[in-house]
Amino acid sequence: MLWVKTFHILAMTSWMAGIFYLPRIFVHYVEGREAGQDVARLEIMARKLYGFMTIMALFTLALGLWLWLGYGFSGAWLHAKLLFVALLIGYHGWCRAYLKSMQAGTLDRSGRYFRLFNELPLLIFVPILVLVVVKPF
Repeated sequence: MLWVKTFHILAMTSWMAGIFYLPRIFVHYVEGREAGQDVARLEIMARKLYGFMTIMALFTLALGLWLWLGYGFSGAWLHAKLLFVALLIGYHGWCRAYLKSMQAGTLDRSGRYFRLFNELPLLIFVPILVLVVVKPF
């Protein structure tokens, strides 16, 4: 089970890297477009990054399910963690919506908005980390 846990952490780390970086691409895209720069490469980067982070999210969820089946579903901390995981999945979907807008050329939020948007996954990830490590309840 320790190998499963190791690969779960590896997949989660890769997923979170994508979750943290994709909104930065959105920042550079909207600010570059406003400055009249060629942003086509950023569209390609965003699409490829989203594909990678989706694969890592699926691995994370599958390995998490495997751990759940192996260790059992006990402790209120796990219920709380799953709530935050659901929020992270929702954020992932929200990123997909912005990616589709980017691909359609209709991404109309500001760079400041996407800088703030980029902080949301941290507010979701920190409680997950605390719940897993500390298991406060």
